[in-house]
Amino acid sequence: MADRLALFTGGQFADSHAKTAHGILRYGEREVVCVVDETSAGSTASDVVPYARRAVPIVAGVEQAAALGANVLVIGVAPFGGALTDEWRAAVLEAIRAQMSVEAGLHTVLAEDDELAAAAAASGVELRDLRAAPPGLSVPPAERPDVTVVHTVGSDCAIGKMSVTLELDAAARARGLESAFVATGQTGIAIAGWGIAVDHVISDFVAGAASRLVHDGASRAPLLFVEGQGALGHPAYSGVTLGLLHGAKPDVLVLCHRAGSTDIDDYPGVPIRPLPELISIYEAATSWVDHPAKVKAIAVNTRGLDDDAARAELERVRAETGLLAADPVRFGGDELLDALGLA
Repeated sequence: MADRLALFTGGQFADSHAKTAHGILRYGEREVVCVVDETSAGSTASDVVPYARRAVPIVAGVEQAAALGANVLVIGVAPFGGALTDEWRAAVLEAIRAQMSVEAGLHTVLAEDDELAAAAAASGVELRDLRAAPPGLSVPPAERPDVTVVHTVGSDCAIGKMSVTLELDAAARARGLESAFVATGQTGIAIAGWGIAVDHVISDFVAGAASRLVHDGASRAPLLFVEGQGALGHPAYSGVTLGLLHGAKPDVLVLCHRAGSTDIDDYPGVPIRPLPELISIYEAATSWVDHPAKVKAIAVNTRGLDDDAARAELERVRAETGLLAADPVRFGGDELLDALGLA
């Protein structure tokens, strides 16, 4: 039976932390029946988040989603800390009782939860843990395949690194280049159908997981666009960022930033470093493993600005960094792709 998705966002659909739901709506190929979000119920997804593109209905609860024919409930929020809350547990159990499988990218492993596993077994449905790490991970080998690796890095979390990576891959393939998107997080895996959620991997093996992804990607295409995670300046998630950076050994970096951001989103009062300083920090970090890479362009998330203000912000970032600045989600990925010098 084909998946018919209901995206559960727990009242946060309009927020950037609902990036899993937003990403599936914009880039995924599976059918989405509805969004489950009590705050935005009665609207359509594209009314609340134009970026989402699909005008699917937003309903208040799981019962309405089941009535519309959804057979998979997807947790569409990437919460701080990644844990299953009591409220979400109730929604998951309701979905299971309604004969819906559940797909989640939480750090809480649904299949290892006795209550959820027993309920799923009784209803004959699946629990799909997108963040579950594959067996056999270790440290990375010294060699990297002979491919070109473009890697998105960021000034913060939840600012659109995955979207930029997907837009670049789509622009490359539209030009006839043989490329592949490499998913490193739960949303990317939900979209692409393969990858490793590196933030759920034992810390010693994060670089090894990134290396495995590049090796696996090399069998798919000679040009790989590797999705970034976290930020080197993030107090909680810098470790996964560095492991991914060193394991993937990129040839080219794209620095992603959200227009107007001054502080780390989850840590108000922790400032985001100036973009020129971030460029130097990321470039220096690649050189520590003797595989130096340059930041070739800045991808700016201009969501919330009108087109004129967005263009003005891009010009400001270009003047600040001396690099091309573009918003590939708003204006398309061609200009950003050109700046990378790949073709």
